[in-house]
Amino acid sequence: MLEEIRDRIPVKDLALNLSSVLGESALTEDQKWGVALACAIASGNAQLRDAIAPSAKENVADDARAAAALMAMNNVYYRFRHFAGKPSYAQKGARLRMQRIAKPATDKVTFELMCLAVSAINGCEVCVKSHEAAVIEGGLTEDAVHDAVRIAATIRGCATALF
Repeated sequence: MLEEIRDRIPVKDLALNLSSVLGESALTEDQKWGVALACAIASGNAQLRDAIAPSAKENVADDARAAAALMAMNNVYYRFRHFAGKPSYAQKGARLRMQRIAKPATDKVTFELMCLAVSAINGCEVCVKSHEAAVIEGGLTEDAVHDAVRIAATIRGCATALF
């Protein structure tokens, strides 16, 4: 199914990049497909989401959906605080439930990596820095982070091209 979608992407560079970023990388299979699915969900393209979903294990897909949904909320909130630039907003508690981040279906590092990739798509500097630090502290390398963001960028580009 993913090959069918790739063949329908009207921008050849993106189709080639999709194959490339989902090939060999510094990521595990769960990390690669979790990041890809979370990013497809965050990008809002059902065709791409449905093409990627069968490659993700059930627990990985569950985390991908949760990461995309939680970052949809958090990225708006934390981007606002950053953009507003007023210390008074930074002193206010978010009071937004995010317990799912602490209890992933996969593992903490994989979930944080999905959150990082979605935050990169959503353009939230605060969340990107926070999740990048968490995955590095959790033992991933900068190469793994780089590969996850390459997947995010390519998925977002493909989602846009398919609209």
